Amino acid sequence: MIEWFSWLQAGTAILAGLFCLIMGAIGKKPNDLTLGAVILVELLLIVQVVMAIVAPFLGNTPTGHPLEFWAYLVSAVLIPPLAAFWGLVERNRWSTVVLGAACLAIAVMVLRMNQIWFVQMV
Repeated sequence: MIEWFSWLQAGTAILAGLFCLIMGAIGKKPNDLTLGAVILVELLLIVQVVMAIVAPFLGNTPTGHPLEFWAYLVSAVLIPPLAAFWGLVERNRWSTVVLGAACLAIAVMVLRMNQIWFVQMV
């Protein structure tokens, strides 16, 4: 895993979350920009899945418990499509707030995964 990628991913999720929360606060329904922000977060998560699969073969293993890491990663990968689906079905300002909350939750998960991979000692 590459540590700077985790920080880039967390920053992107935070910015996307704040953007969606602001759009929801001013009464905007989910649109292409808010859904695009969530899709960007999901694409970065998919890249992280690939990196997490390849990294152990290159000798870069997590310092924490791998099961905890994968539980966070699988959960994080499932959240954006579910939030986007709900945003498309409901189409109200609260759906945009849910998209923002989902992105902020993913940012916390990414930071925890970063800690498991690089910092935590078994």
